[in-house]
Amino acid sequence: MATSNIKALIPSELRQVWDFVLDIENYAAWRSDLCKTEVISDKQFIEYTKDGYPTTFTVTLIEPYRRWEFDMENSNMKGHWIGIFTAKADETEIDFTECVEAKKLLMKPFVKSYLKKQQIQFVADIMKNYS
Repeated sequence: MATSNIKALIPSELRQVWDFVLDIENYAAWRSDLCKTEVISDKQFIEYTKDGYPTTFTVTLIEPYRRWEFDMENSNMKGHWIGIFTAKADETEIDFTECVEAKKLLMKPFVKSYLKKQQIQFVADIMKNYS
């Protein structure tokens, strides 16, 4: 299992950042890697890459304005994501950790670098909305 972590300071107050990141229905408007999202229920949603490749997410924990966790799975991988949000004066620290297991042997060597790339892009996409 590969684990990757990223931390960043977002120049906005905690509630705004939390509400923005958890507004799943609007991901396609600001996420550079997605074409759409589909909310199945308050516990499950699907993200579709620009190529239409789906990943299903199942929310496992919500501590409002503090912590968000979910399991994720597609035909290539399965894993767990933890997002921690912390107020730092008039900014918000985000601390995202992802643990993923490749389902296909050929993909195992590439999982960690792919995870890191995805995390960097996610944070960059968030930052674009606060600069």
